Amino acid sequence: MKLLLAEDEKDLSRALTAVLTHAGYEVDAVYDGEAAVDAAKSNAYDGMIFDIMMPKMNGLEAVRIIRAHSDTTPVMFLTAKAEVDDRIVGLDVGADDYLTKPFAMGELLARVRSMTRRSTSYTPKKLNFGAVTLDTEHLELTSENSIRLANKEGKLMEYLMLNTEKEIDTRELFNHIWSDEPETDIGIVFVYVSFLNNKLKSINADIEITGINGGTYKLRKI
Repeated sequence: MKLLLAEDEKDLSRALTAVLTHAGYEVDAVYDGEAAVDAAKSNAYDGMIFDIMMPKMNGLEAVRIIRAHSDTTPVMFLTAKAEVDDRIVGLDVGADDYLTKPFAMGELLARVRSMTRRSTSYTPKKLNFGAVTLDTEHLELTSENSIRLANKEGKLMEYLMLNTEKEIDTRELFNHIWSDEPETDIGIVFVYVSFLNNKLKSINADIEITGINGGTYKLRKI
């Protein structure tokens, strides 16, 4: 799983990155709010961890901008402030959890595990991009007409629609969709991307999945 860590205290950032990496997470570390927004726009994450007090743009404003772009990735705030008002503001702008410094690394890991496990509960029942709608509950893709998707097709399309216009690596897609099938060849990703592109064409969609076998893929408007 991939996490975005936005923490301007570099010693703490290095410590958190080491602990999270040891626990099996891939971590992108940035040190200010603007860099965090740019990273969230460009990459797909399973969770985001934000300090509130950061240079250039504070964590509250950064998350507000990320949420304005319909990004539903779970967010946890880290802050030295313990006042109730700060917690309320953080939750109001779109955070899902809150951890006050100083904290035990074990508690952080437990919160991250809980946050990423619950990530599917943040997904809207219907996702929209261009003129296309994906009904995540009934696995129906709709534009000028509709078509049903198989289970894995639906999961792949959902992940792409949650991360539109982002370059997503083949391995990342494979780990998200086929993690329960470790014996499956990673080339299955290209096969399913082809299936989805054919179905998008069949409903006269104005979006497509670009990319090459084994490389990165992007869901974009035509």
